[in-house]
Amino acid sequence: MARINLLPWREELREERRKRFLLALTGAVVGAIGVTLIAVQSIHSAIDHQLARNAHITEQIALLDERIKQISELKARRQQLVERMRIIQDLQGNRPISGRIFDQLARTLPEGVYFTEVRMEDRMLSIKGVAQSNNRVSDLMRNLDASDLFDAPNLTEVKAATAGQPDQANVFQLTVRQTRPVDVEEAQ
Repeated sequence: MARINLLPWREELREERRKRFLLALTGAVVGAIGVTLIAVQSIHSAIDHQLARNAHITEQIALLDERIKQISELKARRQQLVERMRIIQDLQGNRPISGRIFDQLARTLPEGVYFTEVRMEDRMLSIKGVAQSNNRVSDLMRNLDASDLFDAPNLTEVKAATAGQPDQANVFQLTVRQTRPVDVEEAQ
């Protein structure tokens, strides 16, 4: 039998397999590194995209906050204008009432009574005057109560101004509430 030495052939085959294995291992490592780099790049790209979206949302929130501030300022200005308009309308509406108040005061004034001071604060008239007698003050209060512009006369004070003289006068002070003619019409 012939002696054939197969060791170098097996050695070459082993060396070839080892080289293929190392080449495959190197390829797998390079592929894994490439896939890892692609994944990292993709994640960084997604993070950058999300940060850009967050920055855009923050800018839009700032714009909306500015608009909300402008809207609240406009609402405040509108409220002020509405209040001014209401005051002007009240003044325009009360203009003829002032004349009616003075006319009604003159009509309710009995003979022997005159006013020294008439003051109005928040629909309350404060009247100071002089009367010849207490009966004249009572007549004035009855006339004010019967008027459609006045309600609830309240006598605060009556004093004798000149005590012991024949033409004795009484100084009086009373308050009366003004009613609106609209209120009187609604009550009927």
